[in-house]
Amino acid sequence: MKNILLIVGLLFTTTLMAESMSKMDLIKQAQKEVGEITPKKLKSLLDEDEDVIVLDIRESEQRAEGSIPSNEMNKEQFISITRGNLEWKVNKLIQDKEVIIVTYCRKGGRGALGAQVLRKMGYENATTLKGGLKGWAKAGYPIKTGLGTVTLNQGK
Repeated sequence: MKNILLIVGLLFTTTLMAESMSKMDLIKQAQKEVGEITPKKLKSLLDEDEDVIVLDIRESEQRAEGSIPSNEMNKEQFISITRGNLEWKVNKLIQDKEVIIVTYCRKGGRGALGAQVLRKMGYENATTLKGGLKGWAKAGYPIKTGLGTVTLNQGK
């Protein structure tokens, strides 16, 4: 009986691990297909007023963590569509299939999957922000929060 329980337990654990690995494999494949833009490169594009759309695909409650800040000059370049609504809403909000679109989420996984879907929908220049919002903050760039714009202090 103990052996049967042990085997069932091992099969269950192996199945859970396989599911987790397949999710990571999907994310890695998406990252490979769409590429990743570094926070430094995105900041440069924004500072140079390049034609780029920054697409936040996090859930609305996650946006309370903060976001990449826009200013009055470029606020139309910053769009939020949840990952679950991306396929349904993106065509209405982004008509130009050739514009550079940089997706982001908290850490980068859903951003990569979102950019992959955009590519499949014909958005030729969809990519994702390496490391997501956390990568942006760790690079020392500002985050817009309900308390104002803040920058992560990394002990410098």
